Parts: sequence; structure tokens; C-alpha cells
Amino acid sequence: MKKELNVRDLMREALILTVAMTIIATSVYFFLVPSHASISSISGLGIVLSNFVPLPLSAITMILNVVLLVIGFFTCGKEFGVKTVYTSILLPVLLGLFEKLFPGSESLTGSQELDVICYILVVSVGLSILFNRNASSGGLDIVAKIMNKYLHMDLGKAMSLSGMCVSLSAALVYDKKTVVLSILGTYLNGIVLDHFIFDHNIKRRVCIITKKEEELRNFIINDLHSGATVYEAIGAYNMEKHREIITIVDKSEYQRLMNYMNNEDPKAFVTVYHVSDMRYQPKR
Repeated sequence: MKKELNVRDLMREALILTVAMTIIATSVYFFLVPSHASISSISGLGIVLSNFVPLPLSAITMILNVVLLVIGFFTCGKEFGVKTVYTSILLPVLLGLFEKLFPGSESLTGSQELDVICYILVVSVGLSILFNRNASSGGLDIVAKIMNKYLHMDLGKAMSLSGMCVSLSAALVYDKKTVVLSILGTYLNGIVLDHFIFDHNIKRRVCIITKKEEELRNFIINDLHSGATVYEAIGAYNMEKHREIITIVDKSEYQRLMNYMNNEDPKAFVTVYHVSDMRYQPKR
């Protein structure tokens, strides 16, 4: 029974990753390729290299991803799991399939600018699915991890730097407009990814000092079904003691909490902080 469940989970995971990579491959083939822009991805670099190497984009992407996977395994070891290998290989396979089914792909929008915008919006959907499955599309993610390990560079900065280098590579082949679009596309792609991937994970740390402390504590625990921590706070002006309730809530819970406070104690002292990462350290 357990073995059947594991197989079912693996098949479900593979299906989700395949759907995500199909979305990404669609955005690359139908929007990025016709735009000729080189936007922060191995596929973008492949578009530039296709002007020098007599191979289809799918073959160039496959070669680049395999080379990066090999380098990644030798430099970063087990950080690159099965999911990364699967997605890295699947992307060029899907691109090759599109090349067979839709040869000579032309712009669907008739505009280079719209192609770039459509690519950014569509690829972000696929990448957000991968992120939420703790996976990546390989490519520049591997480069960023290598830079993070050996240059001690933050992953976000490493991704931005490698992406910008890919964008600037467009200058080797295309005109100034395409280069500018590649750079702007890379920048906008980062903003959109932040919205798709990180914004819905952001929670709020709400700190409240109120005269209706017990009522608020019950509301957080019984209505929001959330946790809270109570601290003793001392005001610096008159050294009065207060009790501060701190809770971490998502967007919908935050709205309910603020509505409750506005109705029950509009004079309460409230401070709010954004929280993007929470970790529980296991006891040793």
C-alpha cells in the first residue's frame, strides 16, 4: 500500500513538473524566440548562440543544460536533485517537439515588445509552479548556485548578474532595440517573479498593545486559529508596563485582525512588519 502511494505521489509530482515545464517551453518558443530577446535564461543565451552554431534551439539548450548539470554535480554535489535533472532535460525535449509540430514559429502578437511582455507573464506562471514544488528549471539556477558557493554571493544577486550577462549577449548579434528590450525584460522578469513567487508567501508580523488583551488573544487563537506570543513591554516615557501581543498572519488573516481591532479597540497601538522567511530550529 505504501509503495503504491509513493508511486502515485511520484507520478503526480512528475505530472505537475511536466505541466510547469510545458508552460515555460511554450513561453520560450512562441514568445521569446520570435522576439529575439535574450532574457535571463539559458534559452535566451541559446537564441543568441543559434546565430553562430548551426543547430536548432532545442539542441543548443540541451547541450548547455547537460554541461551545466555536469559542472553542478562536480562543484555542488547533491544540491542538484532528480527534479533539476528532470526539468533541465525536459525543456529542450519540449522545445524540440514544438520545432517539429510548429516549424518556423512566427510572432503571435506581431510586436517585439508584446512578445517580451507575454513571455515574462507566461514563463512566470511556470516558474512559480516549479518554485512551489521546490524545483527549478536548471540553467541559470545552476550558475547562480555555483556562484553562491564559490564567490559567496547571495543567490538573488547571482541570478540577477548571470541574467544580465545573458541579456547583454544580445549585443553580439542584434540591434540596440533588441538589446535594450533584453535588459528591460530581464529587469521586469525579476519584478514579476517576485510578485508571483514571493508575494503570496509573505506574511505579516503584527505587534499589538491593547486594553482588551484577553479578548484579542481569544480572537487570534479561536477565530484566526493562529498562534501568538505575549511580551512584557515598558514605555520609556513614563515607565508604565504593558503587555504586547505578537502574531504572524497571512493576508486574509491580517484583514480580519485589523477589522477586529478597528471595531473593538481603535486606539490600540499596532505595528506591522513583513515576514518572508520563517524557520523552526529543531531541538538538539
